[in-house]
Amino acid sequence: MPLWKIYHPVGAFSLEDKKGLSEAITALYARGLPKFYVGVVFQEVAADSFFIGGESVDNFVRIWIDHIARTMPTAEIRAKFIEMADAALAPYVRDRGLNWEYHIDETSYELWSIQGYRPPLPGTPDEIRWRTENQPSPVGPRETV
Repeated sequence: MPLWKIYHPVGAFSLEDKKGLSEAITALYARGLPKFYVGVVFQEVAADSFFIGGESVDNFVRIWIDHIARTMPTAEIRAKFIEMADAALAPYVRDRGLNWEYHIDETSYELWSIQGYRPPLPGTPDEIRWRTENQPSPVGPRETV
């Protein structure tokens, strides 16, 4: 489960922008995860409710990314992911002159459930089935863990 929470100025993104950016974000993960794992939430924030350094702002995008399905165990993997995330965001944020930042939290895989099912372990036949079906379904013994 990656979940991207995108806090942005009111009107910064059209519905078409949101769809395009969420597709670009999903593409970051789609080679190895079921697409339904990827969530993107767009949260408009009024300028009088968004402050940076004690000053009201109307051109700042803050992104909070939660990872559970996979972790990034090496500096090289983390650097490559940051590079790919920056590229996915660029047309929607940087290229529009918005200021932005993000961070990534990684949560223990054991603290995760989808619709009452324990997600299958990475690379297992059950996970491949979830990716192929693009939906959660029972996985056997782990679902009762």
